[in-house]
Amino acid sequence: MGFPATGRRVLISGASRGLGRALAQAFAANGDRVAVHYGSRAEEARATLESLPGEGHVLVGGDLTDPAGAGAAAVVETATGALGGIDVLVNNAAVNTPHPPATTAYGEWVAAWQQHVSVNLLATAHLSHLAARHMIDQGTGGRIVNIGSRGAFRGEPDHPAYGATKAAVHALGQSLAVALAPHGIAVASVAPGFFATERVAGRLSGAEGETIRAQSPFGRVAGPEEIAAAVRWLASPEAEWSSGTILDLNGASYLRS
Repeated sequence: MGFPATGRRVLISGASRGLGRALAQAFAANGDRVAVHYGSRAEEARATLESLPGEGHVLVGGDLTDPAGAGAAAVVETATGALGGIDVLVNNAAVNTPHPPATTAYGEWVAAWQQHVSVNLLATAHLSHLAARHMIDQGTGGRIVNIGSRGAFRGEPDHPAYGATKAAVHALGQSLAVALAPHGIAVASVAPGFFATERVAGRLSGAEGETIRAQSPFGRVAGPEEIAAAVRWLASPEAEWSSGTILDLNGASYLRS
């Protein structure tokens, strides 16, 4: 049995709203069954679940900052138990709170870094390890796609821990791509630029919104469904040879060599 094109078992972390919801909807529309993970936004996650076409989707809560207990390990075990296994993991859960170095008190700075490392990097690493072990035991291969960021390359002056942890996520994905290829598991990352979600709606209004949209020569920001479409392709059987890639999704707003 090879890696399936549809009907896959997909775990998406941080899927209560925004990009996570768009990811869940994209995979469900493909005929896949989705485990919708949430940390604290249970009602919004349930709304995501109820918006999905098809059947067999499940809701999975858990604090990813806890590597064991009711955290990452329980999330993967619950998802694989409900879905009957796992074929695709999308590491989407992340935090991004401002902490500009010139004006942030040291205690707040330390707390911000601890939070970003715990959620953005360590949770991604732990979920990837747990999901990969299941994929290896199944013997059918799999896909892991990480949500990184343009900020890993462009810099995030007001959110330095975010930029640093997303750069680490990119590096982690490339290491895992090499390590897991012999097991038929492809690992890739996307590096989105600015895209519209509920969380950033306020920033996209007024003068700041004009400045943000002007970053791209298209004169707009992405929709979350555009990011989700790229992730769905990277998780497809056809994308195996893209393992190890970091796919820029920023509307030519930042070009790296």
